[in-house]
Amino acid sequence: MKLARPDVYHPRIVLAGCPALPGGDGDDAGLVEALRGRGLHARWLPWDDQATLDADLVILRATWDYIDRLDDFLAWTRQVKNLLNAPDVVAWNADKTYMADLGAAGVPIVPSAFFAPGERVRIPDGEVVVKPSVGAGSVGALRFSDADSAHTHAESLQAAGRTAVVQPYDPRVGDGETALVFLGGQQSHAFTKGPMLPPPGQSPVFDESGTYAEESLQPADPDFELWDLGHRALAAAAAHLGIDVTDLLYARVDVLGAADAAVLLELELIEPSLGWRQLCAGDRRAAQRRFALGVESALARRGLGPLSHRRP
Repeated sequence: MKLARPDVYHPRIVLAGCPALPGGDGDDAGLVEALRGRGLHARWLPWDDQATLDADLVILRATWDYIDRLDDFLAWTRQVKNLLNAPDVVAWNADKTYMADLGAAGVPIVPSAFFAPGERVRIPDGEVVVKPSVGAGSVGALRFSDADSAHTHAESLQAAGRTAVVQPYDPRVGDGETALVFLGGQQSHAFTKGPMLPPPGQSPVFDESGTYAEESLQPADPDFELWDLGHRALAAAAAHLGIDVTDLLYARVDVLGAADAAVLLELELIEPSLGWRQLCAGDRRAAQRRFALGVESALARRGLGPLSHRRP
């Protein structure tokens, strides 16, 4: 007697990169295998590849050129069938003015002033950082000790149609920042990032793709107070967006300072590097398994689980 073929549905999953990094930057190299371990099959594609529109689920991982193609990118996020993280999350998080929303919700943030095109730029005393409000990988971000030079850079961003962000330079950056990684709304692991912006008058060193500044990363085991700040930032974002934190497949919360005076630098919900390579082999497998379980859960919530298409 012949056995019937198992009536199991295999959703088409895409890990989205960009034309310069169609297979990611290498840090996510184990994700395809981790997904396969849960019976899920995924492949890498640049986000603007038409084949992404045929996928059942697209996971943003290395779409780092979106800052130059924002309108096209945001339109694309609403064309794919299912996206992680979701289009509304992406649209809000793509512009660093989200920091004002988190600050208003009581999350301690690095002081940030935003100047839209046409608005008069004000540069505070002391060393500052000026960057575009839509940016990734430190593209367009520079340090200044001279107010006139800072003002000129801010106005050049405005002339290009961008909102300029002006922040006082916090010398604690010299000690590095802590990146807190959350998977499915739960804390997973952390790593430290060395200073990315060189001294005033110099530009960051970018990788060969030109999409992000080179980073110096190390494993970290942060104090619980830093994790508490990460949870606060994530909860405030979810409340603002009207979602549950568990709806976020991944998140990275970048914080600066020690436990007694830490502040939020950025909340990364689009395509952050998750620092897998900073974990030992065993911890990395466990964390990537949690990532795969989060994908599995997201598929089930969308009616795309393995038994979702069984014939009666």
